[in-house]
Amino acid sequence: MKIQIKRFDHIQLCIPAGAENEARAFYTDILGFPEKEKPESLKGNGGAWFQAGEIEVHVGVENRDNYDTKSHPAFEVEDVEAVRAYLEENGVETFNEKPIPNVTRFSFRDPFNNRIEFLSKKRT
Repeated sequence: MKIQIKRFDHIQLCIPAGAENEARAFYTDILGFPEKEKPESLKGNGGAWFQAGEIEVHVGVENRDNYDTKSHPAFEVEDVEAVRAYLEENGVETFNEKPIPNVTRFSFRDPFNNRIEFLSKKRT
């Protein structure tokens, strides 16, 4: 059997317990991801869900002491350089990534040390 992937559905990122308002301030106010209501059965777990284009960003509660990882979501955006400048103007430190042919990209960490990449691709 060959598994047929329909689309990328969501990414799960993590925050410490009680940091939902800080997550809302970052993901909604700075990144512009509207919050999406979580199913009633999951509300007791804490966290929050956001919509990023067609992809959901699920921000769950987890103990993350001294946690640093390369895992990340990557979002293709319009005008990646303008997005980078906007984030930096809002106090978000950005990082250069190793070059990939026909891709302009950078990464940053959200307030909870989740790595996020934004990129744009040259269509050939």
